[in-house]
Amino acid sequence: MLVSSFVQSWDAVATLPRFTLGRVVTEWSLEPIPFVITVWVAGLYLLGVRTLHRRGDRWPLGRTVSFVGVGMGAFYFATASGLGAYDLTLLSVHMVQHMILSMLVPLALALGAPVTLALRTLPARPRAWLLVVLHSRAAKVLSFPPLTLALYVVSPWALYFSGWYDASLHSSYVHEMMHLHLVLVGSLFFWPLMGIDPVPGRVGYPARMLLVVLTLPFHAFLGVAIMSQDSLIGHDWYPSLHHGPMAGWLPDPLADQHLAGGILWGSGDLIGLVFFGVLFAQWVRSSMKEAAREDRRLDLLEARAAARAAAAGAASPETAGGDR
Repeated sequence: MLVSSFVQSWDAVATLPRFTLGRVVTEWSLEPIPFVITVWVAGLYLLGVRTLHRRGDRWPLGRTVSFVGVGMGAFYFATASGLGAYDLTLLSVHMVQHMILSMLVPLALALGAPVTLALRTLPARPRAWLLVVLHSRAAKVLSFPPLTLALYVVSPWALYFSGWYDASLHSSYVHEMMHLHLVLVGSLFFWPLMGIDPVPGRVGYPARMLLVVLTLPFHAFLGVAIMSQDSLIGHDWYPSLHHGPMAGWLPDPLADQHLAGGILWGSGDLIGLVFFGVLFAQWVRSSMKEAAREDRRLDLLEARAAARAAAAGAASPETAGGDR
């Protein structure tokens, strides 16, 4: 099976034309696993939105755009466009794909609030099952912030400095599972921090900001480590491509690896700042809502006090007249 997967992967990359930015939007392929996942996940989400609209309930358009358009759209783009076509050929292209799957896709999916949508549209029994899962011990452990931070930080180091990445180059199955792993680990970390769903593991905004800030230096450290090492990630996979039809345009593997490290370093900081900005906006919005609630509470207390004072004032003349 491994040999068969290797042959399929080799056939997919052996005759690719010279890579350009234009190839990212022209070299599309119908990859079965990403296609099925995209169709089913986006379809179920849109079905939930349609169910709400049919019964007269409102669902914010921005959430639908975030989940379906940005989240699932970015997932399919990263795995089926030119990024997916060249991710076995150039480590730098794979690194762009890595950052989209591990950061951009989880952020967009979380902002789409799919758990909230499911709780509002599922029948009674499936909704009860979902609530059981959300309140389970396993969900609480998997969403524990220190654990999710550790998984998010350690996973890319394990990917590139163990045999895992090399196995993904030689096996189509491992390759696709790696893509799903990047999305899953990113979702476990960022969903409680960024999302609006009632999931366990949510902490206050100061702690959320701190957790996001903590991820920034780890991307930089990993990027610098990849840029500075002389041994090749993937071992002889990328040099072996220079013995085929693409030898005329392929860059030096070590130079491409240095570029990949720079992409990881720079894009990690950039997307991290986007996360930071989204969190800050959510914090401000939450503070404004809390201030509005407090104003309404104080206004209600003031109105009640005025009503009691008025009632006491109205009763005083009667009391005084009775005494006379």
